[in-house]
Amino acid sequence: MTGGFFEGFTEGRIDVGDGVVLRVRHAGDGPPVVLLHGHPRTHTTWHRVAPRLVAAGHTVVCPDLRGYGRSSKPPTTEEHAPYSKRAMAGDVVALMAALGHDRFAVVGHDRGSYVAMRTALDHPAAVTHLAVLDCIPIVEHLDRADARFAAAWWHWFFFAQPEKPERAINADPAAWYGSHAPGKADAPGKAEAMGAENHADHLAAISDPETVRAMLEDYRAGLTVDRAAEEADRAAGRRVTCPTLVLWSARDDLAELHGDPREIWTGWTTDLRGGGPSTAVTTWPRRPRTSWSARWLRSCGCDHPVPPGKGRPAIREEKACRRRRRAAPPSCRSCPAR
Repeated sequence: MTGGFFEGFTEGRIDVGDGVVLRVRHAGDGPPVVLLHGHPRTHTTWHRVAPRLVAAGHTVVCPDLRGYGRSSKPPTTEEHAPYSKRAMAGDVVALMAALGHDRFAVVGHDRGSYVAMRTALDHPAAVTHLAVLDCIPIVEHLDRADARFAAAWWHWFFFAQPEKPERAINADPAAWYGSHAPGKADAPGKAEAMGAENHADHLAAISDPETVRAMLEDYRAGLTVDRAAEEADRAAGRRVTCPTLVLWSARDDLAELHGDPREIWTGWTTDLRGGGPSTAVTTWPRRPRTSWSARWLRSCGCDHPVPPGKGRPAIREEKACRRRRRAAPPSCRSCPAR
């Protein structure tokens, strides 16, 4: 799909209560879906995805999460509760209600996936479908936190410390986040990879010390109130009940550290509808690709098709298919599961 940056979208600011105002872009006419970005991004990270979903017949809503971009950054507390995923999920439901949507699909990437998951758990009557990208629940990460995880995801624990992360990042935000990283044209953080407008929005966000502080509060909440909320959910046997899709980047280390994320998500969902690794899911989206995740989002009723496979049988089938493919000679490697 061609066109300008968020062409046809309305940009505005919406009060979601408790003094929090979210910056948001929205467009389209059809089953609603809200797209939730990760760290250190803003809603503009979806600029290549959102118009394609509108063209596919969806109403698409893209907010800056609380604390990110140009959305409100409320004062924190000792418990970090204002930046909990529960608070952010409440923002999402209030935002969608303000736009006239009582039921909607929710898609989250990275930190946005934790907000998406919390929205589905706390507001099951509101969420029709859930898609999580590059994510497993926080407690599942921490349960598996060995030396490899600590070395690869050290930033979780550094960001949780008081004051020092702010000082380190604010000294040179673009250098910290690799926003002008040298190397090939599509290296992470490059304007060529992200798109000029998206890159500019990212730079403006990370250059604001208040935004940096608020983004770090997201991580501090993650290791405290969010962890406690997930532990309570697990102990009570609460699960996501809507159709759920799990995708992760084949270029990232999530599966290398923890194995197939779908195996983990089977303990948190009742209707896992497949997923898998994708070269289209990256830390910094490069270009739009047609994927069955978009087709899954279009399946907003039981009379529409959904991706093949569901839960553990589908995972076993795909793993077997991959083993067969690796064992086959190059001329025969036609299996689509990669």
